[in-house]
Amino acid sequence: MRGVVQRVSSASVVVRTADGSSTEVGRIGPGLCVLIGVTHTDDDTAATKLAAKVWNLRIFADETGAMNRSAAESGLEVLVVSQFTLYGDTRKGRRPSFVDAARPEAAERLIDVVVAELRGLGATVATGRFRTDMAVSLVNDGPVTVLVET
Repeated sequence: MRGVVQRVSSASVVVRTADGSSTEVGRIGPGLCVLIGVTHTDDDTAATKLAAKVWNLRIFADETGAMNRSAAESGLEVLVVSQFTLYGDTRKGRRPSFVDAARPEAAERLIDVVVAELRGLGATVATGRFRTDMAVSLVNDGPVTVLVET
């Protein structure tokens, strides 16, 4: 699994429909926006490991200003959005190949495991909606962006 973890002041996700309407399905204040990609070899163990890594990632400032606190220690929120394009292969040609991305059925289940694990660890979690056209808005704080892989 891959997670692009961004420290944010705020983040939200809106689902857009074919008729042009849109509905906000997730919003957080300060915390983490995590875009997650799933590949064929990922399993529940990888999902559990990713959730723990994200929740305990020390990218928030302590009292001295050093990045030494986690979202867990700071009681911050998490927005999780599935992103199959994180497994896009751009080594050849100009169009990414997505053969390394897991099938939607498998990926959706593992994203659900990540969300459940985060909630089990004490996180307040908002999510996008799988298999929809989403618009993610965020204010990257820092900016701080980290790639986490399991």
